[in-house]
Amino acid sequence: MAGSLNRKVALISGGKVNYFAKANPDLMFYEMAMQAVKEAVGDLGLKPKEFRKLLRERGGVIITHFADHFAGQLLGEALTRDYLGFNPVESYRIVGGGATGGLGVQAAVEKIASGRADIVIAVGYEKMSEVDTFQGNEFIALASDTVTDFPNGGYYPLYYAAMAQAYLDTFVGKTVTGEEIRDAFSKIAVMMRNNAQYNRRAQTSHENPYATSSTSGFINIEDVTRSGIVATPSYRLDCCLMTDGASAIIVACEDLARSLTDKPVFVTGLGNGTDCMRTGERQRTPGGLLKEELMLPHEKEDPEYLKLYEELEYPGLHSFRAGRWAAKKAYEMAGIHKKPLEVFDLIEIHDAFVISVIQTMEDLGMVPYGHSAKLFNELPVENGRVPINPKIGGENGLYINPSGGLIGQMHGVGSTGNTQAVDVLWQMQGKIEEKYGHPELQVPDPKTALFHSHAGTGSDITVTTVERGW
Repeated sequence: MAGSLNRKVALISGGKVNYFAKANPDLMFYEMAMQAVKEAVGDLGLKPKEFRKLLRERGGVIITHFADHFAGQLLGEALTRDYLGFNPVESYRIVGGGATGGLGVQAAVEKIASGRADIVIAVGYEKMSEVDTFQGNEFIALASDTVTDFPNGGYYPLYYAAMAQAYLDTFVGKTVTGEEIRDAFSKIAVMMRNNAQYNRRAQTSHENPYATSSTSGFINIEDVTRSGIVATPSYRLDCCLMTDGASAIIVACEDLARSLTDKPVFVTGLGNGTDCMRTGERQRTPGGLLKEELMLPHEKEDPEYLKLYEELEYPGLHSFRAGRWAAKKAYEMAGIHKKPLEVFDLIEIHDAFVISVIQTMEDLGMVPYGHSAKLFNELPVENGRVPINPKIGGENGLYINPSGGLIGQMHGVGSTGNTQAVDVLWQMQGKIEEKYGHPELQVPDPKTALFHSHAGTGSDITVTTVERGW
């Protein structure tokens, strides 16, 4: 049973730090949060005092950040709340690895749907530059099992390389070739990085004053495989970057939402899936999709899906069972029965590594398992580059990560899911030229969208679906 929202909830306004960066030495974590909150509140036409009054009388605050280690500050959420002037108010922190921000947004939605609040702001941040990259990778790796996995090399680039290899082992020679997979990987990396060049706030944007020369600017297909192997089969440009950043999203009940904005975006579905942290404990069951009743409605109606899934070992390492669970729950709540590729105009998905895009498109039911690469193989290449913000999946397809995603825009872990929600909201409200500094990434007239947040190797995943409310 997917459940339902007791009352309608809308995303109404969002904000981000002025610039996502590998290192933003000018700002403390709570100062980054202030920039994001100030923008979100200002876009509603409210003065800070008016917004604080609303929160105290009718609302609450959700704060998300992943690792206390980075900023060297326990209870950083309290300092952030203090700096924002959000006392006294109902408030708590949500944490769930890379899904931290997505879980926080869903918690804000549920708080309003329950009737305990009429307006909630979800604020996410991460200050990752207080340590060097090696130490940062070690801190993130502490989100693996520190007794069994971490001492044996449990760093996330290695986990995702293993999953990429598992995908190759499972599907190459059956649904796709090795060359097609590598072509898809490179095109995804180029698409995300180059989309980000039209998002002035993006960490890799050449317009970002905090961007580093080694990680910014346009790239070509050949640049990806020249960037050096991180862990076979992943190259450096197949991977996201560590980020200093913050974002904020304001959600409200329907009546209040319509009084504050003429462009509310209503939440239609929430899904949250989980799976074993230790990947070695995940099931590898022939026909697992059928046996666990994880097929989607459109898949059940297609004999070719049934034939493929009767034999497919699932989930193993090639797929995220948590992602399929979250998608199934969100679609059920939203009443989505058609092929999702033809339902949504826009999606912002977690792409910490290019293999994540391949896996997630299949977990979301956009294409059958083992077939994602073909969506990206179809992208044309001119002068070594794919088009900016291309529509994926043909005329009835959708746009994926116009923002640049985690590879191009940011992955400040505790703020990532919030940022995806903000990007979707701005797209649907038609604010991309205003917010990114360029019109090229604006999706034409989006009416339905999805944002997806992902933790670790797929231990916690959220899927949230939304629709235009005007």
